[in-house]
Amino acid sequence: MKQARLPIVVVGGGVAGLATALAAAPAPVRLLCRAHDGSGSASALAQGGIAAALDPHDSPATHAADTLLAGAHHNDAEMVEWLTREAPGAIAWLQAQGVLFDRDADGRLQLGREGGHAAARIVHAGGDASGAALVHALRAKAQAAAHVQWRGGVDVDALLVRDGAVVGVRTRDERGRQEHIEAAAVVLATGGIGALFARTSNPPGADGAGLALGLASGASPRDLEFVQFHPTTLDVAGHCLPLITEALRGAGAHLLDADGQPLMAGVHPLGDLAPRDVVARRVAQAQGEGGQVWLDATGVAGAWERRFPTVLAACRAHGFDPRRAPIPVTPAAHFHMGGLATDADGRTSVPGLHAVGEVACNGVHGANRLASNSLLEGVLCGRRLGRFLAAAEPRPGRRGDYRWVERGDSLSPSQLIALGDLLWRAAGPVREASSLRDAWRSCAAVADAGWQARLAKALLRAALLRKRSLGAHCRHDRGCPA
Repeated sequence: MKQARLPIVVVGGGVAGLATALAAAPAPVRLLCRAHDGSGSASALAQGGIAAALDPHDSPATHAADTLLAGAHHNDAEMVEWLTREAPGAIAWLQAQGVLFDRDADGRLQLGREGGHAAARIVHAGGDASGAALVHALRAKAQAAAHVQWRGGVDVDALLVRDGAVVGVRTRDERGRQEHIEAAAVVLATGGIGALFARTSNPPGADGAGLALGLASGASPRDLEFVQFHPTTLDVAGHCLPLITEALRGAGAHLLDADGQPLMAGVHPLGDLAPRDVVARRVAQAQGEGGQVWLDATGVAGAWERRFPTVLAACRAHGFDPRRAPIPVTPAAHFHMGGLATDADGRTSVPGLHAVGEVACNGVHGANRLASNSLLEGVLCGRRLGRFLAAAEPRPGRRGDYRWVERGDSLSPSQLIALGDLLWRAAGPVREASSLRDAWRSCAAVADAGWQARLAKALLRAALLRKRSLGAHCRHDRGCPA
């Protein structure tokens, strides 16, 4: 009698996890999410769209060149070539899944321009609600797919390891009830680490939990020091700040200093549309000099309710109207280029454990992600990983002793606040050795108290070891221009 195939366990309901689950058909998939409906992912908050060379005057080669330039040529060139070549096909696939991209009066896809891009190649859905549109469409497909079993309201807090391979997970629901699930393969699609920082554009769930679990299992990290800071979030009180999309600057908005002068004048040839690391450092520098930074979008034409509904609603909720007056902005932790080291098919160094999306690092983003390449990576790498797992031969049952690899206890709320402040000061847009070293020692002192401290310690160590400035890793004591 043929034995029933164990499910592929996908942890995370953002774009990367959903794409992986859909592409794994007909293999059975167990999709596990912290939220019951899969909400709360950073994907759903993404205001930028997806980059693809669709204009006749553009090309995948130019898209690749922009990606390499933004990434300080620290990228894996083969992955960049593959990503940019496959990008137009990703747009076609998403349309087939029901994503309604914005079009002009003639029915053509509208192509916007964002920082670091030499051409207009960003497709959006719902104006600045692209991430939500993608997640909504892919979630509907996954929930209707016969091969996908959706499980919400659970947290994966341990991996089952037998004979050196990951063969299952342990989940815990809101009531503390545990379930053990054996798996043909485990995929971590858990997002980034932005919520560890005092100021972030990410949701609270982007806390690095999946990355910490992968590292605890022995999976090799890669480029943990490279954290991208978005230069424009709304400068209001709080931890998770409203994102002010870069597309506004692509539509004509300008950054101003405290005196109302152009902030980016003479800083970079692309001005307000310079790569994010350059703009974020300039904003941070101006703030460090005691000044408020403003984004003047009063000259942006068109219907804001259609083009930028998310930004408009967020600003109004805090008493601002970006159509009538400049709004205050600040950098915030936005995207982690580093993560669990994977190959092109999402395999980590631990057999049976895979990673995709922001928790993974395959080298495609290099030292600084090019705007609107992240949703693209999630779609393409997720589909590639799903197909790879579906084609894999069923693994024979492993014998021998097994062990649980646990993420461990969490820091207390007060400790998390202190850690966020520490990371922001030491590992923010501008860094230097003594602050990094002091922060590392502080994390080492409380490493036994919670997994967040151990993860921060690993990031800080990587930042100390990277002694020269590169991309988003700006060492002010090593020649960073900030």
